[in-house]
Amino acid sequence: MTGLPHLTFNVNKHQPLPTLQIVRERLHSESLLAVKQDLISLQTERPSDLHHQNGGYGEPSDDMLLKFVDKTVNLASGSQKEARKASSGKLFQPKQENKSGFRLPGSSVLHSSRKKLTAHRHKGLVNTPTPVQYLNSHINNVHTKVTCQPKSHIVFLKTHKTASSTILNILYRYGESRNLTFALPLNKHSQLFYPFFFASHFVEGISSRSVREFHIMCNHMRFRKSEVAKVMPENTFYFSILRNPVAMMESIFIYYRSIQAFHKTERLDDFLNNNWRNYNSSLINNHYAHNILAFDFGFDNNIAADSEHLEERASMAIAAIEQDFHLILISEYFDESMILLKHALCWSLEDVVSFKLNSRSEQTRHPLLANTAEKIKKWNALDWRIYLHFNTTFWQKVNSLVGQEQLITEVSQLRELQLKLSNTCLKDGGAVDPSQIKDAGLKPFQYGAAVIQGYNLNPHIDKEPRTKCQRLITPELQYTEHLYTQQFPELAVKNRLATRRVAHQHQRSDRTGVMGMIWDREAHNRQFIRH
Repeated sequence: MTGLPHLTFNVNKHQPLPTLQIVRERLHSESLLAVKQDLISLQTERPSDLHHQNGGYGEPSDDMLLKFVDKTVNLASGSQKEARKASSGKLFQPKQENKSGFRLPGSSVLHSSRKKLTAHRHKGLVNTPTPVQYLNSHINNVHTKVTCQPKSHIVFLKTHKTASSTILNILYRYGESRNLTFALPLNKHSQLFYPFFFASHFVEGISSRSVREFHIMCNHMRFRKSEVAKVMPENTFYFSILRNPVAMMESIFIYYRSIQAFHKTERLDDFLNNNWRNYNSSLINNHYAHNILAFDFGFDNNIAADSEHLEERASMAIAAIEQDFHLILISEYFDESMILLKHALCWSLEDVVSFKLNSRSEQTRHPLLANTAEKIKKWNALDWRIYLHFNTTFWQKVNSLVGQEQLITEVSQLRELQLKLSNTCLKDGGAVDPSQIKDAGLKPFQYGAAVIQGYNLNPHIDKEPRTKCQRLITPELQYTEHLYTQQFPELAVKNRLATRRVAHQHQRSDRTGVMGMIWDREAHNRQFIRH
């Protein structure tokens, strides 16, 4: 692909079919149905109690499990064979007959009839036949010039340290400008009670039935499709984003230094060399240190690189993600990802333009040695295999849905638009350290050892573009609170009064202004779900 970088890699040989025991240990929420929501107690449960293999699901029959194993392994093994074609260092070229790139997700076909799945033993990737009208509703295909309608029912699984805050801002701006309704966290919380498995009653307006229709769900959650489907309509578009686990681990180590897994470790290499032996998966927030991508997608993240079941677990995780999600983006190719998303959602270039949000200052970035990278790949072996697979399918979709020449053209246009907005909206022309941000309402939250940058609004900007510019640079917490206040004004007043009481009782000298109120509220909410 001229002018475009591409990751090449080696893929291990596919392992035999998984055993029934491993299926029960494993995996994705939709393979084991019948969630017993009434057993969840947020006051007493801990994240460690919610392993995917026993997170409240009913015990399936052996026959159903074996059929699901056969189906999912064939799905994944075929795609891994395609991935091996790229391992020689040559650009992987997708088969031209598959122009759609998207398959019907599990929400509307596979997940509604898992018990009816029959075993197939094809050598290649199993592609579920997809109606033409369904594809036309999800793809703006530049090759065939198919017309489409902009999508407004969207679920974005917000993963950690993957540029997901920037995508959240894109979705917030799109929804707010069109009066769409967001599936926001209960009680003005900033996350959907992560790291607990998502449950529909975590969404404000579900229990009270005060909201008739939700359009966009995009806050942090631990994914569980059956519960998400209770909130979002059947025609919802699901997507997420991945990042190279090597770079992501360096970022996580800086950002989450206070978690038990890291807090006694000076350097990432020290953790990878020795301290991982003392890693305790049952301690709160330690999941950030190990296969965090797999955890966010709802899988059991605790598996060793030398486990005989690793390849089986990875293959089945990949198959489940492909069934549940229409599109997986790649953080390293963010602009290209936005063009692909633009076509998938039938949006405009203006809809997907953005400034980087929740991004670290260069002063806290540390280059990694080659042997450190290899240690990370081994420690986060499950994440690494998931990433390799979807890095390949990402470029397949680029080639089949957009085309190389069109992609280059639109990426250039996107960057030109971003530069134009930067010159119009930003006082300093780019991101600045938090100490230089004048408006407290535009200061991003600072956590761990990272220095999270933000922006200053151009004081001389005209009134007309000011609102658009302000939305572009509003940090995640402030924007979430703003949308909550718009959707639930009466509840917002009650939460504000409760926040003031908490702030009065727990005053801290380093918490002032808007950020102080936000994080006192967060501390107030956490006491109900972690103790």
